[in-house]
Amino acid sequence: MPQNYVPIFLFVAVVAIAIPATLMIGKLVRPNNPEKAKLMPYECGIDPVDNARGRYTVRFYIVAILFVVFDVETIFLFPWAVQYRALGLFGLVEMLVFLAILIVGYVWIWKKGALEWV
Repeated sequence: MPQNYVPIFLFVAVVAIAIPATLMIGKLVRPNNPEKAKLMPYECGIDPVDNARGRYTVRFYIVAILFVVFDVETIFLFPWAVQYRALGLFGLVEMLVFLAILIVGYVWIWKKGALEWV
């Protein structure tokens, strides 16, 4: 049984050697002459006008998190669609309950105004 893990250990050993080796070779080969122009942030050829660490409103993060939540929830539809015939009526009812909960959550978020940008 342990002989089955030998390829995994070899792969881990190769990676453990290759990553630091390539980083060290890159450090030795590349030039190191920083200038003021090289250290400036690059924004499509336009000089930066403000600090890159500007403030974002909390609504941006709320909308982003809500998008991720609802996007991940819809991923559960694909396995259900693949196994639809095997699941039968039970699978249909379960998915309808799942979608009902998802729609109720979406309507609740919409009514709370979390999707408004203003």
